[in-house]
Amino acid sequence: MAVSPVTVGVNVLLLGALYAVVAIGFTLIFGVGGILNLAHGALLTVGAYTAYYLVNAGIPVWVTVPIAGIVAATTGVVLYKGMLKKVADNPVSVLILSLVAGLIVEQVFLVLEGAQPLVVPGIVDGGVAVLGTDIELNRLIVFAISWLVIGALFLFVNETKTGQAILATSMSRKGAALVGIDADRVFTLTWVVAAGLAGIAGVFLATFQTVTPLMGRTPLLLSFSIVVLGGLGSIRGSVIGAYLISFLDQITVQYVSTRLAGVSGLVVLVIVLLVRPEGLFGRELTEG
Repeated sequence: MAVSPVTVGVNVLLLGALYAVVAIGFTLIFGVGGILNLAHGALLTVGAYTAYYLVNAGIPVWVTVPIAGIVAATTGVVLYKGMLKKVADNPVSVLILSLVAGLIVEQVFLVLEGAQPLVVPGIVDGGVAVLGTDIELNRLIVFAISWLVIGALFLFVNETKTGQAILATSMSRKGAALVGIDADRVFTLTWVVAAGLAGIAGVFLATFQTVTPLMGRTPLLLSFSIVVLGGLGSIRGSVIGAYLISFLDQITVQYVSTRLAGVSGLVVLVIVLLVRPEGLFGRELTEG
């Protein structure tokens, strides 16, 4: 049975916001520290499993959202301080170590839980009908919270002194140091924010689908495609890129084959790198 265009449009709208939250964290780390963090998907997995364990301990799902963000943020800072900071000037070493770290996280959960899918309930139950299409209230809540997070991040970066310090550091570490900005403090804060976003996104994704050790791989691939399309380091580009990739992914999954989920993002990645490697909005962290 063919899926209606309304259903596809709703899925694009709702999933695009979640993709944007994941991709913004990825692009923040690159924009400020110049690091392509291949463990970003694993941080999402950490958030999802945190929610699963807490829910099974009797804690409501909505309470697990900030806790998962904190756990993922702590994991991200440990990864940065313990490993990646030491080789930050060597991009190849950063890629290898972050990839290995992500694989280690996957293996830990494989050992602890096996490969069987685990279930995290939705934040809320029930659904509503929109233009003849039934939509889970959980997805609407995730959409609303995702946009609140995105809006708050825009305001934080553009309107606060700490956000301006992040922006200044992303433009020039030496220039930022000259005006008294502690680059290491800024890098650490960026990792806290980016990893926290990944952990929160992990909980949201877990309420849509099952939790597995490898669940972070597709979001990582999509995030990479999104930030390359939007421009590495561009928050606005990540949001726009997230919706473009969400649209292409839904068209592919709904009208071609569910087995091709994520493939459209890889195709876009190749095309953008060949035709416009700087992406749609270049490599700035933010635009006013």
